[in-house]
Amino acid sequence: MQVLLPARLGTGYRWLLASSWTSNLGDGLAAAAGPLLVASLTGNAFLVSLAALLRWAPPMVFGLHAGVLSDRLNRRRIVMVADGSRAVVLAVLVLTMLTGRVSVTVALVALGLLSTAEVFADNTTATLAPMLVHRDDLAVANSRLQAGFITLNQLAGPPIGAALFAAGRAWPFVGEAVLVSAGVLLVSRLVLPAHGRDPQEAVPGWTRDLAEGVRWTVRHAAVRTLVLTILIFNVTFGAAWSVLVLYAHDRLGLGAVGFGLLTTVSAAGGLLGTGLYGWITRRVSLGNVMRVGLIIETLTHLGLALTTSPWVASSIFFAFGAHAFVWNTTSITVRQRAVPAQLQGRVNSVNTICVYGGLVVGSAIGGTLATHAGIAAPFWFAFAGSALFVVLLWRELTRIAHADEHPEPASSPA
Repeated sequence: MQVLLPARLGTGYRWLLASSWTSNLGDGLAAAAGPLLVASLTGNAFLVSLAALLRWAPPMVFGLHAGVLSDRLNRRRIVMVADGSRAVVLAVLVLTMLTGRVSVTVALVALGLLSTAEVFADNTTATLAPMLVHRDDLAVANSRLQAGFITLNQLAGPPIGAALFAAGRAWPFVGEAVLVSAGVLLVSRLVLPAHGRDPQEAVPGWTRDLAEGVRWTVRHAAVRTLVLTILIFNVTFGAAWSVLVLYAHDRLGLGAVGFGLLTTVSAAGGLLGTGLYGWITRRVSLGNVMRVGLIIETLTHLGLALTTSPWVASSIFFAFGAHAFVWNTTSITVRQRAVPAQLQGRVNSVNTICVYGGLVVGSAIGGTLATHAGIAAPFWFAFAGSALFVVLLWRELTRIAHADEHPEPASSPA
């Protein structure tokens, strides 16, 4: 137990971890059940695609507002209200299903509301670890949180959700409602320190708060470079992964089950990354971890562009899954160490906008390239773009990783 959860992380962190893991399992159930529900109600491809859009759009629309809110108000209460709202929406959705009144409109509205509330819950939850754990233990703390996301949200949750849906389409949503409610109870046990804002201080307008978060990110050289890196690499990633289902079918000759197994293989690689993360960070600097990670991602695109073998592709996906866990945990840790407590929410929201903005732009590029130049073209684009950016960014990565030693002030003078 001490290896998994060292006592130095504290009781508060254990409540946070338990809440995060519980909620992630619930979200994993919905990841499969949501699209299945919509597809069971309509055969219209456009309406089915809206289920995916309603999952991706809320972070773009509400991300910055969620960041402002989490820097203004009690963060524990924000998570409780957001996840409590999700439980209520799920209860209403289940009721409509049990009474036979569910329609595709009801399902889509419910999925949109759930995704919107999740933006506020996730953005605020991402600010809690630095409030509970010493900065030197953030790498360990974040690795445990990410391990729960991979194993429960991505690996275990979707197949369980699909199996429950087959047993009765209301069951996965009942399960998610129970798990999200349990997460609310667990996070209610947290006792958090103040996060920087004097309660007697006059609260500026939302526009000023938003501008302060963006301005701090732009003026902090290391965090700016980190966020730019995430934006660029999500453009290249989004270009390749946007056509992954077609790539698996047309180039690898895999059916629906085989395509699903690629995700499972990637998640299994993430488990390897979980097990090795502590060993890696004890022996390799965070800057070099980031350098190696970006090389792996670049070579992933090259390997997938070249191969037509499902077995080779599966090996690449396994390695990529391990890299994705290590990179995500490291980037979160570096950002949390550098950003002042009172700006964690807003800077995290800027990061979120870059993540999803990159994916949206990359998806458009990938679809266009695949249509006009073949299914491998997005992967060649991803390789070339990633390789160029690695060369340009190589010297900066070590500076990013050590920027937290001398963090800049929360606001720069006018």
